Amino acid sequence: MLELIKNTNIDFMGKRMYALIVSGIFSVLGIIAIVQVYNGKANLGIDFAGGTSIQLKFEKPVDLHSVRKALEAGGLKDFDLQDFPAVNKVLIRVKKTEQDVSHASDPITGIITQKLPENKYVVDSTTVIGPKVGGRLRADAALAVVMATIGILVYIAIRFKFNFAVGATVATFHDVLAVLGIFFVLGREINLILITALLTIAGYSLTDTVVVFDRIRENLRTRLKDPVDVVMNQSINEVLSRTIVTSFTVLLTSIALFFFGGEVLHDFALAMIMGVIVGTYSSIFVASPVVLLWGGSRPLTKKK
Repeated sequence: MLELIKNTNIDFMGKRMYALIVSGIFSVLGIIAIVQVYNGKANLGIDFAGGTSIQLKFEKPVDLHSVRKALEAGGLKDFDLQDFPAVNKVLIRVKKTEQDVSHASDPITGIITQKLPENKYVVDSTTVIGPKVGGRLRADAALAVVMATIGILVYIAIRFKFNFAVGATVATFHDVLAVLGIFFVLGREINLILITALLTIAGYSLTDTVVVFDRIRENLRTRLKDPVDVVMNQSINEVLSRTIVTSFTVLLTSIALFFFGGEVLHDFALAMIMGVIVGTYSSIFVASPVVLLWGGSRPLTKKK
């Protein structure tokens, strides 16, 4: 395999206290974001805050950018667009309050008729999401993240040991909290697309963490006389090249999605870029130190 970095001897475990401070800051931001989302005070998307989804079918092909400019010129705010070029359809989703959510489609069709008169259309479908439904979706999204994390805990506990499972679970929660906290601070919209990205990040982080754990387990069973932190440092250095190459590959894909994937995938790609960076960091500076602290002097012993 391609090995870009060779024979490194970085003392990762010696820097775990500095990493603890950085991780603590990101985790606090994530907890604050969760509280604000629960109270409905964050920049919630239509899925969570409620709104109207209207799908228009045009006679001729329509440019999504022209629809966006038309709606902005008509004074419409807080909306998302998605096009279906094969069937000349455009999906418009508008965030609205409980008082005007049932009539949100009227100004939309009025603006489109006025700004794009040369392209006739019909209203294909209209869906209204009330605030109560948005609250239920918020609860379901939180449950999905918790259930995924519990699944990770059980999987790692079976494959390794419970202390490794604790390390992987803490690292996964850390990644989810960090990305959610950054999105909240930046004022980005928190919606179901972000939840999808968070679950994807959790899976990626777990994969990277398992690779590190596998090497730690192998070395702990053969180097019984060496201190655990020394073995962990050696193990992380041995897989460092693989970790960087894999992360860089996923990062390139996410950057391509960010710039060329369109508005619909913009937030997902941004979350993935953050998640790859944070997930790589947590595999080294969060998961392994937690195993070291939780597992005591020897988290694994040699099998007879």
